[in-house]
Amino acid sequence: MLEDFGGELLEWTVIVCLVAVAFSVVILLIRIIIGPTNADRAVALDTMGINLMAFAGLTAIHLVTTKLNDVILLIGILLFIGTIAIAKFIEKGVIIDRNNH
Repeated sequence: MLEDFGGELLEWTVIVCLVAVAFSVVILLIRIIIGPTNADRAVALDTMGINLMAFAGLTAIHLVTTKLNDVILLIGILLFIGTIAIAKFIEKGVIIDRNNH
């Protein structure tokens, strides 16, 4: 009996968290579109990626699988590289410096 309650509680918790992440994505999309500065847009885009990681993690929990762990790790690595590129672009206006001086 208690085991059924624990499984049902976990399922409802995952569903509530998925709804919260979806709501957060909608708010972040608004920030990306309306954001007053490019830095605000960059932070919202980075947070959108973190929400994508959360969505993949919650989906893995809901499906009771570990197959998505590699996907979550790959998203995190790509987010880090993207964050560095966006920060460099905001700071210098260019991502790859062609001058070797």
